[in-house]
Amino acid sequence: MVITGGIILTLHDHSASYPSRKISWKGTTLLLVFGIIFIASTLRMPLTVVGPIVSFIRDDLGISNVLAGFLTTIPLLAFAIISPFAPVVARKLGLELTLFLSTILLALGIVLRSLGTTGLLVFGTVLIGVAISFGNVLIPGLLKLKFPYHVGLLMAFFTMSMNLTAGLGAGISYPIANSSLGWQGALAAALILVVLTILIWIPQLKLNKPEPATTAKKTGKPLYKSPVTWAVTGAMGLQSLLFYTTAAWIPEIYIAQGLAPDKAGWMFSIMQFSQVPMALAVPIIAGKMTSQRPLVLMFTSFYLVGFVGVVMEWTTLGILWMILLGLAGGASFALAMMFFTLRTRTAFEAADLSGFAQSLGYLFAAIGPILFGYLHDLFGGWNIAGWLFVVVAMTLFLCSMRASKDEYVH
Repeated sequence: MVITGGIILTLHDHSASYPSRKISWKGTTLLLVFGIIFIASTLRMPLTVVGPIVSFIRDDLGISNVLAGFLTTIPLLAFAIISPFAPVVARKLGLELTLFLSTILLALGIVLRSLGTTGLLVFGTVLIGVAISFGNVLIPGLLKLKFPYHVGLLMAFFTMSMNLTAGLGAGISYPIANSSLGWQGALAAALILVVLTILIWIPQLKLNKPEPATTAKKTGKPLYKSPVTWAVTGAMGLQSLLFYTTAAWIPEIYIAQGLAPDKAGWMFSIMQFSQVPMALAVPIIAGKMTSQRPLVLMFTSFYLVGFVGVVMEWTTLGILWMILLGLAGGASFALAMMFFTLRTRTAFEAADLSGFAQSLGYLFAAIGPILFGYLHDLFGGWNIAGWLFVVVAMTLFLCSMRASKDEYVH
């Protein structure tokens, strides 16, 4: 039995955790839902504002291309290192308090990163990566705890908010950097949402309770010995690798195919916003299915058609390929997040699986952009690297099919 936030959650019977199968959309419940949505809005925007303005940062600070590129890799490495520890901290401090403190840390990181020096830029980016790790890992467990009958619906709100604000960040950062506010103002833009999130989340602190010591005992075999754990980890890691690698290189691939730089940049924006419908629909659908394999077949077909279209240089249909890759990315990410709750029985077990899978998963993701860039330099073009997208998509298919089987990690 897990007790947190004043709600009791038994290991095998979720009916004790929520008084009704219907959500009462008022009062404290509505405030909690808004808080979750706002936390989600802070988990990608601080990252996506960087890419479009790297040249401003590099030229102003006089840093190398390597260090400039590393600004997008630092958060992924932080995710890999910190994710396993997030459930441990949450057990000791409580989910609500841990999320609150991580949001304050995120605000501090954004402020330091925006002060205009190389040292603070790097240090602030590290803090941002650490802070976001907690939200990434703990929200699935929180949803399972608070809304055991409605995880799919709440996960849909969560993933949709992440994708919308990620696209917003990518869209507004260049105009802001090109104005009198400069790149510092562009990096600080995400602070507005973070401050609002802190204020909205404060009421949740009165419900905070650490996990009682009696529930901290482990039962069953260790998480890493479960085949389901590795299937979920593979699904999380490979879809992350595809997202961050396409984010890094799709514009360059299209420029190499003859597209103007501004149009090539818009291709990624189209892909980002195309994720939103699937981010909203897939969690709801997945939560109602015994096996999620039809969803895996769907997003794999989108991935394959989209990547083949890009690799074959059918550039006149480039928008179609980006829409398909966006739909695939939104579906695969949403389903990977749902696996944390679908393949576990309790909130803290979901957090454990989330921490394990995201730690190794983001390590894969950090390797992806570097590997694809290396293959480009080695072979003098994007053809071989492009076909590797197809190989990764097929491997993601195998992992996701296994993770979609109706069983638990322990």
